[in-house]
Amino acid sequence: MNIRKGTQADMPAVLELITELAIFEKEPDAVVVTVADLERDGFSENPLFHTFIAEKEGKIVGMALYYYRYSTWKGKTIHLEDLIVKAEMRGSGLGFELYSEIIKQGKRDRVRRIEWNVLDWNTPAIDFYEKSGAKLLPTWRVVNMDENGIDNFLNRL
Repeated sequence: MNIRKGTQADMPAVLELITELAIFEKEPDAVVVTVADLERDGFSENPLFHTFIAEKEGKIVGMALYYYRYSTWKGKTIHLEDLIVKAEMRGSGLGFELYSEIIKQGKRDRVRRIEWNVLDWNTPAIDFYEKSGAKLLPTWRVVNMDENGIDNFLNRL
């Protein structure tokens, strides 16, 4: 297996992995991002995200997508948006390798925190994260507003 930084040419395979994850997370129709979006947003003058790509025998079989955030308490942080391993590669150690690469990137960048979300029913992932030393924060809840919510809010102003 080989772990490397992602390139613009990897984005079609990244979108395939994103789609596979959406199916796994029981949201098969939720992906609206396109290859063009990924190419523009990840490889512009000020990229919005970065990736690590996992390859086996020249085929992309996993990826980790992350970006930088700023915490008022901690300063620069990394947000791990998704770590995806193809179904047939799960259990091979590939997820651990990608996860390790994110942690190493955080250390190189001297961030004070790396954070991500995990679904409450994904017990294998939760167990993995807890065994690695990560803390699940039971008193915090993920909050988001989708496009419809944004429009509804603005229409009420």
